[in-house]
Amino acid sequence: MRIEGQRESDNVEDRRGLGPSRIGGRGRLGIGTIVLALAVSYFTGADPMTVLNLLTGVQGMTEVSVPSEPGPVGPPHDQLGKFASIVLADTETTWRTLLGPRYEDPRMVLFTGAVQSACGTASSAVGPFYCPSDHRVYLDLTFFDEMEHRLGASGDFAQAYVIAHEVGHHVQNLLGVAEKVHRLKRQASETEANALSVRMELQADCYAGVWGYHAKRERNVIEPGDFEEGLRAAAAIGDDRLQKMSRGQVQPESWTHGSSEQRMTWLKRGLESGDPSTCNTFEATRL
Repeated sequence: MRIEGQRESDNVEDRRGLGPSRIGGRGRLGIGTIVLALAVSYFTGADPMTVLNLLTGVQGMTEVSVPSEPGPVGPPHDQLGKFASIVLADTETTWRTLLGPRYEDPRMVLFTGAVQSACGTASSAVGPFYCPSDHRVYLDLTFFDEMEHRLGASGDFAQAYVIAHEVGHHVQNLLGVAEKVHRLKRQASETEANALSVRMELQADCYAGVWGYHAKRERNVIEPGDFEEGLRAAAAIGDDRLQKMSRGQVQPESWTHGSSEQRMTWLKRGLESGDPSTCNTFEATRL
């Protein structure tokens, strides 16, 4: 990616390195699933039940280290932090144009170890996540190392895709999609709820592709091979691949993010169209 000289976002809170304190609480992130817990435990070494508890909040109080004084503490100054800030800024440019006054910039919180959000306390083991309650994307940048070395998804656009995907969830939140899906999931069976989650995640993948399209066409920040990096990353984190890696078998009824093929398909759709209206996974007869 061509990021030299690009604008950095003013909406980044760099909480890395703050002194920890012990805080108990239920982590209710709204994105947790058994598949994700197994995948995270596979490439981080964390206990899968601990990860699952943090993701779903089904157990009692869990003590983890979190910053004692969360809040805006200034922009990042290191290379990777600046990269994340530039990517966020570029997504702001895209979605401000596409959604107009409906768009409100999200904030991105960089943290290490664990973090307190409006959705609960979360360990870095859960990976990047978006909290609809405070309109923030939470990211421990060490996730990019895990993604590259444990999952084989390398490259700067692969990293940018992760950020753009979480911003895609922010777009869903602003458009009312997130609330509608959460309401439907409360009335659905486990299998039906999983299927709704898949459609929501694939739409966020497509929205990430929409950003990539405009980043290339309008600001020329995309280099040859970047989109291929993103597609490889999407394939690397497909539910079928992660299940096979973690347990040796695939169970489609438990998918919550979609297969490798599905994630690649919807990311590619956004990359090729640049049109959010093509990302309606909820009306698609075939994912």
